[in-house]
Amino acid sequence: MRTFKVADLTPTQISWHPKANTSAHHTDRYAHTELIVRRGQVFTITLWFNRPWQTGDNLAFVTEIGPAPSEAHHTKAIFNLSEVGASGWTAVQGPSESSYMNFSISSPANAVIGRYKLSLQITSGNKVSSKFLGHFVLLFNPWCSGAGHASCFQEPQGICLSPVVLLTVLLAARSALLTGAASVPCRLSVPVENWMPGNPNVFQDGILNTCLTMLDLSLYCRQDPVTDAFHRGDPRYVGRVISSMINGNDNDNGVLEGSWDDNFSEHENPSRWNGSVVILRKWRQENYKPVQYGQCWVFAGVMCTVLRCLGIPTRLISNFNSAHDVDGNLSIDKYYDSAGKCLNISRDSSWDYHVWNEVWFIRRDLGTPYSGWQVLDSTPQEQSKGIFQCGPASVRAIKEGDVDLDYDTLFVFTEVNADCNQWIVYKDGTKKKVYCDTERIGKAISTKAMGSNSRVDVTNNYKYPEGSHEEREVYKKACAKARGSHLTERLSEAPNEGSSETVRKPEVSGVFKLVEPPVFGKDINLILILTNLSSEYKPVKVNLSASTILYTRRAVAEILQAATSVDLGSKEEKQIQLKISYAQYEKSLTNDKKILVTALCEVMHTQEAKMLVEKTITLESPTIFIKIPAQVVVHKPVTVEISYANPLPEPVKDCVVLVKLMNQEVKIDVAPLRPKERSKIYLEFTPHRSGAMQLQVDFSCDKFAYVKGFETIDVALAPSSTGISTQNSNGRRRLQELWDSYAQCNAPEVNGCLGTVDTSTDYMHLEHLRGDSHNRLYKNAFYRTDFYKFDLIS
Repeated sequence: MRTFKVADLTPTQISWHPKANTSAHHTDRYAHTELIVRRGQVFTITLWFNRPWQTGDNLAFVTEIGPAPSEAHHTKAIFNLSEVGASGWTAVQGPSESSYMNFSISSPANAVIGRYKLSLQITSGNKVSSKFLGHFVLLFNPWCSGAGHASCFQEPQGICLSPVVLLTVLLAARSALLTGAASVPCRLSVPVENWMPGNPNVFQDGILNTCLTMLDLSLYCRQDPVTDAFHRGDPRYVGRVISSMINGNDNDNGVLEGSWDDNFSEHENPSRWNGSVVILRKWRQENYKPVQYGQCWVFAGVMCTVLRCLGIPTRLISNFNSAHDVDGNLSIDKYYDSAGKCLNISRDSSWDYHVWNEVWFIRRDLGTPYSGWQVLDSTPQEQSKGIFQCGPASVRAIKEGDVDLDYDTLFVFTEVNADCNQWIVYKDGTKKKVYCDTERIGKAISTKAMGSNSRVDVTNNYKYPEGSHEEREVYKKACAKARGSHLTERLSEAPNEGSSETVRKPEVSGVFKLVEPPVFGKDINLILILTNLSSEYKPVKVNLSASTILYTRRAVAEILQAATSVDLGSKEEKQIQLKISYAQYEKSLTNDKKILVTALCEVMHTQEAKMLVEKTITLESPTIFIKIPAQVVVHKPVTVEISYANPLPEPVKDCVVLVKLMNQEVKIDVAPLRPKERSKIYLEFTPHRSGAMQLQVDFSCDKFAYVKGFETIDVALAPSSTGISTQNSNGRRRLQELWDSYAQCNAPEVNGCLGTVDTSTDYMHLEHLRGDSHNRLYKNAFYRTDFYKFDLIS
């Protein structure tokens, strides 16, 4: 009898079931050729074989990650069917047929994240063979209890995020960067959606790979790649590494280079950026060379995208009157000359606002009370352990003054709770401390509300109410811990207990008040209100100064200096009027559009303490108006009206409108604008998907740059065919009516009045349909209108 050898069992085909798996793992929005799943959760695959499985055939799966996978470092696992080994990986066979087998594979809740190699190990008798099946990407899983981070719904300590909050801080379509000033902290400095991975474009193919490459390029990985791979299962570690990689200050191929001098040469002004995708792409395309330039909100926006993309719940936090304490002594020092002019002689600073990130995970290294929100800051301010990185610092530890806990809690504590010392520097170089403000720093700490662009105040998460007994006790506790634990080598001038009382308080109070909202291009009118707090007569000398500043409060140019005096009777209040003309600030104003006004008040012929009154004025930029039809339907043309203006009493040239929609961007060189002139363009496009989409518009010229406007367009699914036809017909008819009405004007048509259109980007085609220019007076402004149409790729 002739015997035939049975062929070795070999897999011939694999199905990753991408639709079912990604839907179950909340990864269906990633555009990727490989399967993307989350750790601690089952995913299924199906294998077809060259022959039916027989007795004696034993199967095991092998997962490997990192440069030198090993079971000792938890970067390699070999696990048999239906067995739970030491690695925590499992594989269970599901319902199968003779030609194929279904398997359910699960990783441990603390598995290393990244790109895995999956192989099948087949044992038949004494013969062992291995077959490579493919790669898959494993992300953090905030939905998984026991994952060590995020929701942990059944976590016994009760550290959990509700499903609604979880979706918002991980997969939300919108978040916001809040800037402005402590008195008006709710301005959206940039359009919201494109900073977030909730924007569908952030999930485009290549972005996740870029985020994983970021980990591979870090100093941590380059110095010890094996240990680095082992630690990538810890969100604390990954968050800290990413905070060091978003900035490029450590020669580590970081994403962004920072610049705060308002001179950006031929590189990008930080205000130019409207989202993180274009930055990450540019970084990758230029061989991972730091992109120029970024400032705090850009660093935070990019880091928010990267962390969310990797699966860590993240949100943006804006801190107003944010201290930058270089000396590490829990106070900042600000210096002024005898005329009240702000001097740039201190390494400490108080920024009008600073933006960082909060991430959510369990802090088992610190204990349950310190779990929850943690601060990560990628803006390169000070080095930590020799690298420009910051955090994660527990928000709870910050509030309680536990500044000795990891990581960088002392630095973040001073950002929100430092004392602010004011000094006068006299001509002979001597310095005199005139006041210590214990309540100035850390105002209106904010994040975005869920489901809207409004502000949520989270100040109480970071500190006890200013002036309360608890707040002062926590500050003293922080000082004692800072001294006792030698957290800084520069703690030579740690504040003394009760330092705010070491300076005698003046008996005259003062405050600046604006007469009307300050508008860029107009004169600024404000009043200084002085009040005699005593029953005695007070002759007061007042030195007034105004300087243009950056948002970091570094003075750029003095634009006003004046002196006056006022006599105050018993409990009397008087006002001093102050005017700053447009001509005074026009040439010195920075892109931040901020002016610092100070008044140094001194009661004459006495030894009373001097009083310094100051106010930061942020000028309102011209408004971009965007009008959207009441109903926008998928696959149907829609016309949007965009209106922009020159608010200045002089003409502007080199005008550019930058339009961005669905991450597709076009630059339009538009005609110069006369003084106070407003211009309008119409854009027609056809949305190809339903849901929310963000339309962003920037307007720049030779006198000012990056005036921003944005609107969210809610695209509905198509109703009945009759409804679509009517809507489409009405939209087309309206556009035709607009064209006809402008064509009937007697003003001559100007062909090509927009100059050139830059369509060098790969994403958008723009067509100039018609351009009519006519001098129609519109609320004391000339009005120009142009029509465009562009085609969205997707």
